[in-house]
Amino acid sequence: MVDIPPRPRPVGTPERPEPLVARVLAPNPSPYTFTGTQTYLVGAGKDRAVIDPGPNDPEHLDAILAAAGDARIAAIMCTHTHRDHSPGAAPLAERTGAPVIGCAKLVIADNGPRLDEAFDTTYEPDTVLDDGSQVSGDGWTLRAIATPGHTSNHLCFALEESGALFTGDHIMGWSTSVIAPPDGDMGDYLASLERLQQREDTVYYPAHGAPITNPRQLVRSTIGHRRQRERQILKILADGPQSLPEFIPVMYKGLDPRLEKAAQLSVQAHLIDLERRNMVNRSDQRWTVV
Repeated sequence: MVDIPPRPRPVGTPERPEPLVARVLAPNPSPYTFTGTQTYLVGAGKDRAVIDPGPNDPEHLDAILAAAGDARIAAIMCTHTHRDHSPGAAPLAERTGAPVIGCAKLVIADNGPRLDEAFDTTYEPDTVLDDGSQVSGDGWTLRAIATPGHTSNHLCFALEESGALFTGDHIMGWSTSVIAPPDGDMGDYLASLERLQQREDTVYYPAHGAPITNPRQLVRSTIGHRRQRERQILKILADGPQSLPEFIPVMYKGLDPRLEKAAQLSVQAHLIDLERRNMVNRSDQRWTVV
């Protein structure tokens, strides 16, 4: 499994990477969340937006409110609805009266192997943001950027005043994003990456891992990595039909057996995208190149 490094800062202690942004680390480290979910507070005046309130953990909710101090919580915003991101929204709204604003509700019944958290069934937004919609407060403006792929309801949030982008799980500071069918979509994910590549954001603040100070370079390398996986799949299929498990020993040499099913989901996401592009076919659980 993924090794969890020593946490780079204390859980629950706010840090301020720039004047309008504070972040608080939730106490939920795991192979799926790295050192834990990072909740961001945006604003330096009389109110704050909270981005990805994280798990429903009283200790973490107390830390968010402590980081806000005397400022009012004006909006609780979620990038997507995996259980390490949004369950804290409802109890935080109850304690503050702030509206839950952001991604659409999405519940997928998926009991298969995952490298990420399952979907949050408690999430109920007061307002769903469309692509380009804005939320503003005292000295801050956040614009929603639709970035489906990791999940179909994923949003990033651009801080207009500083050029920062809160990327949720679309781009992370420690690992590539998991794209797991049925809701995860590789074609959408690559299109969302291409969209970010055209932007001029100065820094990415992911929900897991360190800030990304070379955002366009990282997006470019992530697209390159995914395209390399495509080429690898097509090369394997050039030798003849393959079932999904047969790709794994070739593509993931030395893989921990506990991660094999999750690796199959990633390959499956690529194969579904290639099938839509009429580059591969499938029949009786076997895949062939067109």
